[in-house]
Amino acid sequence: MKVSIIQPDIIWEDKTRNLNHLNELILPLYEKTDIVILPEMFSSGFSMNTEKLSEPADGQTFHWMKEIAARGNFGLCGSYIVVEDNHFYNRFVFVSPGNESWHYDKRHLFSMAGENKFFTPGKSRLVFRFRDATISPYICYDLRFPVWSRNRNEYDLAVYVASWPQVRISVWDTLIKARAIENQCYVAGANRVGADGTGTRYSGGSYIVNPTGEILKSAGSQECTITSEISISELTEFREKFPVQEDSDDFQIL
Repeated sequence: MKVSIIQPDIIWEDKTRNLNHLNELILPLYEKTDIVILPEMFSSGFSMNTEKLSEPADGQTFHWMKEIAARGNFGLCGSYIVVEDNHFYNRFVFVSPGNESWHYDKRHLFSMAGENKFFTPGKSRLVFRFRDATISPYICYDLRFPVWSRNRNEYDLAVYVASWPQVRISVWDTLIKARAIENQCYVAGANRVGADGTGTRYSGGSYIVNPTGEILKSAGSQECTITSEISISELTEFREKFPVQEDSDDFQIL
């Protein structure tokens, strides 16, 4: 299975220009990959302007994702701002070319930026199957909370979509590898580059990492696309030879 990450420079709060720009970045991947991952709030940047930027679950961005996924014959995913029952969510959405879709609402809201004042936290994890892989998605700040993403051989690929700032990029580098190692899974971490309307700068560093923490593909600090092959059969063999999960602690998330 081939996994691709788009690492864009996101235009602040300009949905139309961002979607048009992403069209151009994604086009070379048509029929050449299985999954395309976009970063957190890919259509707006990490904005708290929920009234202006939110849309219904089946709104403009969702239909754009469906169209691109169908044309490219791949799964397309990333997060954007959704309003539902008068609540705003930082929502990860995955759309398949066959018109199936799944979503996950960000659990850990970044209180230092006031995200918890504008958004409602998600209540449940998501694990779903697409083609050969079982996938579990997370959003940015979730990366810091290992219990939430703890894998009990439930999933093969963890996807983290992020707007992770340059000032803390060394933490991103370390935790992406840690989540892969402790969960014996592949990890794809999609970040952005450029600067947003608050002056926060982003230096990219998107990764695709294998279950031993080895970097299969990494992006630098510029706008780019990366692609890597992941092997579910090799992952299964690795887990059978080194069955760490058999010795893991039992727990419940309340």
